[in-house]
Amino acid sequence: MRLPESWKLRLVPTTMGYRASEVPPPVAVPDEPIRLLIAPANYAGQGFEWARAAERLPGVGARNLTITRPGSPDFASDASVSETVAVRSAGWIRRQVEAVERFTHVLYEAERPMLGGLVGGDIRREVEQLAGAGLRIGFVSHGSDLRLPSRHAELDPWSPFRDADWDLLPVLEQVASQNSAFLREQDGPVFVSTPELIIDHPGAVWLPAVVDPERWRADRPPLGGGRPVVLHAPTNEVIKGSLLIEPHVTPLHDRGAIEYRRLRGVAASEMPAAIAASDIVLEQFRLGIYSVAAVEAMAAGRIVVGHVSPQVRAHVRSVSGIDVPIVQATPDTIEDVLLAIIADPHSYGELAARGPSFVRAVHDGALSAEVLAPFLGAEPARRDQETAHP
Repeated sequence: MRLPESWKLRLVPTTMGYRASEVPPPVAVPDEPIRLLIAPANYAGQGFEWARAAERLPGVGARNLTITRPGSPDFASDASVSETVAVRSAGWIRRQVEAVERFTHVLYEAERPMLGGLVGGDIRREVEQLAGAGLRIGFVSHGSDLRLPSRHAELDPWSPFRDADWDLLPVLEQVASQNSAFLREQDGPVFVSTPELIIDHPGAVWLPAVVDPERWRADRPPLGGGRPVVLHAPTNEVIKGSLLIEPHVTPLHDRGAIEYRRLRGVAASEMPAAIAASDIVLEQFRLGIYSVAAVEAMAAGRIVVGHVSPQVRAHVRSVSGIDVPIVQATPDTIEDVLLAIIADPHSYGELAARGPSFVRAVHDGALSAEVLAPFLGAEPARRDQETAHP
């Protein structure tokens, strides 16, 4: 006789690879007529933030679900479950399917399944099941799930995908190719978290990342006197270009021109204070984009320096009417750029002062709600045009 899951967990608590206490309830279904679920990645907390943005729209209730993996950062989430439970727990899967089918819309993140082991993790079969249940399906790509390394290497001289000895390259190429093929098969809309990904999926729509501007607000303006504090907090040294810029940045620190702080392993809760204590934030120098970390630094009114491609800058300008206030630099120019900032604190201070208004206009959730409105069939609230296009 095959024992039910609940009996197995009582008799041998670890027989399934998890304990009964680790099996959460399914995601709560909102009461609103339009009900959106965003799952399962929540990279940089964006699933949660996009759900909050969607709830700005009339008649919309939204939730996010995170299927966590070992070592996943602890970002805010409406609901979370470990990948082990999601794949192995028949009880969780059954209850989750019942809950998800009561939503009206789902937004799949990073081409990953959101129903665990229901159909063996086959996202195509999942999408077919939910579409058959009457849900409207959309997709949002975050970055490496869709960014094709071979394409990026051709277009950007600083691309990390030009590093032929990087052992992850074949895997990243295969994953992006497979995900791209999957998205081309779908009828639902495709959103991307950075405009650069539109090159990989023409027809995709940019869904701006969202931050809470007040959480990152800093009262002290940058370059107020003394040695400028230059902060770099890479989540991935290869992608961010840390090893390419440090031979040019470290000598400036050694000469006393700057105080260079490279952060490692800092909890997300400690980052607002760390950024507020800096003058200049070095973002990324290889992908040609700007990340959530750059948005947070701009919200704090810091001088943000990074490599942002003309295509990304032009797209943001075309959508928002505003230029991205990030100082352009590459590994070849970073030393000269930092010296120029130090020599002209007034001009660069004025640029930094544009950061908070840029974030409020583009990345506080209002624009993201407008982007999601057609997919959800909701009417966006009118924004103050002066705020949207200063």
